[in-house]
Amino acid sequence: MKKIILLVMLALSAFLSQAQTATLKAGDAAPDFKLKNVDNKELSFASFPNAKGYIVVFTCNTCPYAVAYEQRIIDLDKKFKPQGYPVIAINPNDPEASSADAFNKMQDLAKEKKYPFPYLFDAGQKVTDQYGAKRTPHIFIVSKTSKGNVVEYVGAIDNDPEGTKTEKIKYAEDVIAALKSNQKPAITQTKEIGCTVKRKAKA
Repeated sequence: MKKIILLVMLALSAFLSQAQTATLKAGDAAPDFKLKNVDNKELSFASFPNAKGYIVVFTCNTCPYAVAYEQRIIDLDKKFKPQGYPVIAINPNDPEASSADAFNKMQDLAKEKKYPFPYLFDAGQKVTDQYGAKRTPHIFIVSKTSKGNVVEYVGAIDNDPEGTKTEKIKYAEDVIAALKSNQKPAITQTKEIGCTVKRKAKA
């Protein structure tokens, strides 16, 4: 009987772990959060009362793909924040697994690059797991609706991680253009491109 109970508990634990890390998809509710920004203030969706939606980007200091997309993320915020869609950047990496992603390093980078958007630290990776963010960068475009915050798009910012294509598909921009026109985005999910989220080794 003890073996049966143990097996059931292990199976349940594995199921819950998988459920926690399943990536959200279009139509899902977007979990709220309260995370520390690089200015040491806690922020949530409620910190943006005039927003129509949000560009939630899981990104970090260290991943070459995140570095390559850094200016594009800055440009997204500069273009769409005035239109009601601010960028909210969240660092999903555990500092024990990636010391260069520690909070003080985030502060240094945000200051150096003059980030116009918040850069939040997900201590314990709870929000990362709620959203199912797998890589950096991994983007979730969210609409503010009468029924709450709803995911509209999940995946890559565009189809040009190397930044070499003369003609690229700007997934994020296309989604927001559709939402502003009260239309359903033509593409609601793409394959995320980037480095895997860094987690500390289990004891």
